[in-house]
Order: sequence, then C-alpha cells, then structure tokens
Amino acid sequence: MTDYPTWARGGMMVDWEHRIDMDRMRKERVAKTQAAMKEADIDALILWKDENVRYLTSARVIMIQYRSSTTYGVLLKQDGEPTLMASSGEAHRIEECMPWVDDYVPIGILEEPGLVERTVRDDIAKRMKDWGVAGGTIGLDGHTFMQRAAIEKYLPDATFVDGEMFMYMSRVQKTPDEVACLHQACAIADAVTITALNTAVPGVREFDVAAEAMKTLFTHGGEFGHLASPFVASGEHMAPPTRFPTDKIIRNGDIVFIDIGACWNGYFGDCGRAKIAGGPPHPMQKKVYTTVYKSLKAGIEKMRPGYTNDDSAAEFLEVARLAGLEENFIKLFIGHGCGISPNEPPYIGEVMPGAESVEFKPGMTFAVEPLIFVPGIPGGAGVRIEDHILITEGEPVYMTRAPYCEELIEQD
Repeated sequence: MTDYPTWARGGMMVDWEHRIDMDRMRKERVAKTQAAMKEADIDALILWKDENVRYLTSARVIMIQYRSSTTYGVLLKQDGEPTLMASSGEAHRIEECMPWVDDYVPIGILEEPGLVERTVRDDIAKRMKDWGVAGGTIGLDGHTFMQRAAIEKYLPDATFVDGEMFMYMSRVQKTPDEVACLHQACAIADAVTITALNTAVPGVREFDVAAEAMKTLFTHGGEFGHLASPFVASGEHMAPPTRFPTDKIIRNGDIVFIDIGACWNGYFGDCGRAKIAGGPPHPMQKKVYTTVYKSLKAGIEKMRPGYTNDDSAAEFLEVARLAGLEENFIKLFIGHGCGISPNEPPYIGEVMPGAESVEFKPGMTFAVEPLIFVPGIPGGAGVRIEDHILITEGEPVYMTRAPYCEELIEQD
C-alpha cells in the first residue's frame, strides 16, 4: 500500500519539516517512463508537448500562446538522462539554474522549414544514430507537419508509434512526491476560488472577480491557472456557459461560477464552485445546485479500485435523471485526469463516442466537474461544482476543500 501525503504542507523550502524531494521526483519520473518504454518496446521518445517536457526535464520556460510543440522538446532513450531542446533564449538560465540537465540543445521556434530541417538533422537524428536507435521504434507526441516530414526524412528506417497516449498512461499513477505537489496546487486553487467567491458580490464585474483571484494565485506562488483565461461566469452567462470572464456586471440573484485552479511546480490543482450573489435564490437555482452537488458526491463515491470511469459516470447521470435534469448536462465530459497536464485521459462521462473504459487505480487523480444548466431563469440556473480527487486503495480523497454554497442546497 502506497503511503500518499494527505495534506499541503506549504510551498516554501524549510529546514524544520520534510516536504517534497524534487530531485527524487525528477529521477522517479524519468525512471518510471524508461521502465514503461522497455515494457512497450519503445527504443526512444521524441516529445514536444508542454507536459511531457516538464515531466521529463522539470523545464519551466516561457510559454507563448499558440506555440506549444514548436518552442521546446525532449528526447529520451531507455537508459541515461533526457536531452532538453529549448529556445535559445533560455540557454543561460538552463546552464546556470538546472544542473540536472546534462544535454541541452538550443533551438529556434520551429515554424520555418530551415530551422526545422537543421534541428532534426543535426540534433535529433544525430542523437538517435549515436544512441543506436535510428532504426528502432520511436514514440512521438504532438508535432507539426514540418517536424514530422523532417523526422521521417532523416530517420527513414525508424518505426514511429504513438508516444502521446503512452505518456498519458505512464504518467497516470502519481508518485507520493507528485501527490504532494498536487496537494499544494489544490491548496492554492482553494485560496484562489475563495478569493473569487468573496469578491463576487452584486455590482462588480466578472473581470473584477478574475483580477482579484489571479492576484491571489500569484501571491501564493502559483505559475498560472488551469485555463488560459479564468472561467468566471455570472447569471445568464452560465445558462449556457460562457467559459471566460467578461465586462458583465454581477447582479443580485445571479449564480456566479468560478473555475480557475492553480499550477504549482508544474502540477495543476482544479477547483470549481458556484454561489448565489445576494439573493434570495430562485427555486430552480436551488434545484440545479442540489442536483449537481448530489451527483458529485454519488459519482465520487465510486471512484475507487474495482470500479471504472463508466461506473462513476452512471452515478452522476442517475442522480440527474431522478431530478429530471439528465438532459440538461453540458455536452462535455463530467471528469478528466489532472496532474502535470491540466486536462488529460482517462475521462469520466465523455459524451463523444470512442472514449475508453478504465479501471480506477491508486495514484490516479481526477478533476470531477458535473455541470447542469436550465435556460430562461432570471439570474441564471447553471451550476458546476468541481473537486480534485485522489484514488487510493480505500476511500477517494478530496484534495480540494473550498466551501460549497449551503444556501443553495435543498434539505431532504
């Protein structure tokens, strides 16, 4: 039985309490990936997605919107240390601040053919040949057409396989140090959410709520939120949901929903809460909130070994069916994996065809977020409640603790 941390000890380095061993975590993540590579007969990985680079190198670098997969990457074989490829603008900091990176390759933004060609030919293919895996099985994740064309050109004898799902599944069960990081991320997410809830009163704008919440995120050591733009929506903006903040003024009787979360040391804590601004609430607002709350609790109860994501989804839907609101779910999954990526497989209650059925295993972590809305109600009747859950050998663990809105919960 794995002894997972149970609470967030704080984000500072101290001498009086054992916290997170970052060096151990880095080594365990690489070792775990290499063990999975051997089991899957993958000789090497060429990876570009943000979360995979962070996972294997701990590289925190500038993140340009819409530039994922072209600004940094990582190479890994079945033994040895990873090779970090990152913007040349990061060179001095990597050399000075990241002594665990033995092999660093400065690259340009890989969106011009010449830059892509040179990087693949001189840096990537050369290492694959030096490692003796140029004719082996190589896993790839998200990349551009130019990158793929160059990789195939300079590694003509390689067999390419899906490295993206491979990485998802090799990361899915977290180590104790990873769980400790997630607890701290969730503690920050709670603080961000509580700041937003306290700010969300009649007369302020959704923008104002987002601004105060983001201030809390940064003062508490967060890197950024779960979403590129904070999800703050009020009143009719939650039925159907507008999933970003606007200049709308929050009015008396509005439902206000907050979903911002927090990233800390690369790990994402996800928390969502709804409240009534002013009041009193409309009967339909209470019905929707109560249904979402009860479905959340029922679905999470099945999140333990021996059950699957489908078993959990069925519980969410049954509670909504009994309330006559099953058809009012947002056309989206009910839950998703959440760790070093803010949103990843496995999914719970995915509405689109093709989703996999997966048994819950200890060390998995999920953001669980049922959302039901009924249009046409003054002040809006759209509610989501979201908690971050750790799967253990026994009871599921709530990693988020922000308060629910007791005023909106109907008593049986």
